Amino acid sequence: MKIAFYGSSLVSSYWNGAATYYRGMLKALHACGYDITFYEPDAFDRQQHRDIDPPPYARSVVYPATTDGLNAVLAEAGGADIVVKANGVGVFDAELLDGIVRHARPGALRVFWDVDAAATLDEMRADAGHPVLRALPHLDMVLTYGGGPPVVEAYRGFGAARCVPVYNALDPETHHPVPRDERFACDLAFLGNRLPDREARVEEFFLKPAAALSHQSFLIGGNGWETKAMPENVRHRGHVYTAEHNAFNCTPRAVLNVARDSMAHIGFSPATRVFEAAGAAACLITDDWVGIEQFLKPDSEILVARDGQDVADHLAALTPARAEAIGRAALARVLAEHTYDLRARDVDMLFRRHLMEVAA
Repeated sequence: MKIAFYGSSLVSSYWNGAATYYRGMLKALHACGYDITFYEPDAFDRQQHRDIDPPPYARSVVYPATTDGLNAVLAEAGGADIVVKANGVGVFDAELLDGIVRHARPGALRVFWDVDAAATLDEMRADAGHPVLRALPHLDMVLTYGGGPPVVEAYRGFGAARCVPVYNALDPETHHPVPRDERFACDLAFLGNRLPDREARVEEFFLKPAAALSHQSFLIGGNGWETKAMPENVRHRGHVYTAEHNAFNCTPRAVLNVARDSMAHIGFSPATRVFEAAGAAACLITDDWVGIEQFLKPDSEILVARDGQDVADHLAALTPARAEAIGRAALARVLAEHTYDLRARDVDMLFRRHLMEVAA
């Protein structure tokens, strides 16, 4: 079966936190037998910061971020059995969503794949004319990469015919333990772009402990932090390419995950970074959110912090031996229960069941 997938970028992770998710899911779906084309706009300098070549598991189509470019790629939707619009493309999001509804052939499966569901739902509550609200009656299903029961109930309340979370996971061929890299040596590392709905939490969970533990070293990676005032024991790495993520996760004594405001509020939303770090056998400290235990067991597979003081306390008590034990346990858990191959099997069954129902 053919999938036409309209998203932000498959070949670049630059200002594109969904890249790891797209790559893991689409690679695993391709292994299930799907013929996938990924359409992404030439926007936000992503093409100038590619970190992979077009992959073998999907045909990569980069289109000009113009009306003509948009219309050209939407015209190809009619040849697909499954047409997917992901949120957060960044340009022509409303037009793309409307376009997949109009251009998908009769009987094709029309999917909105929401990689930031909590934020989308907040927007819908505030805007009765939101493009997703307008499209829901014409979509066959909404998939989300997190949110659990609260997101499912909210989407169903807005009229979604079906809403199914498809959580982030691990591709063990991409993220795995590697030797140390002294460029990333520190006591605690955090990787994430500087975003308005994350910055205050980074201040609390990362910068506050850094200020309190002046004898320990901290490293922050990601775009946008170069103008942020930080304690002297914090080094800023800038954009960290995906090929460097394993070393970034394997080298520090511990790695920090900080959820964005909306994801922390709604829960059940482990970021891609959680599984990347676990896949590299890193000792992960995460801010507290509902549903953590569904993915990793607190205190033995992951350390949970309610605030910056908890982060500081964890670091003060964390020996190298305990950090290594937590990392090994996390790796074993995600390999057993949280790989993209397992997620893709569920999505494959979901797609096939729906198409069989339509054909009947």
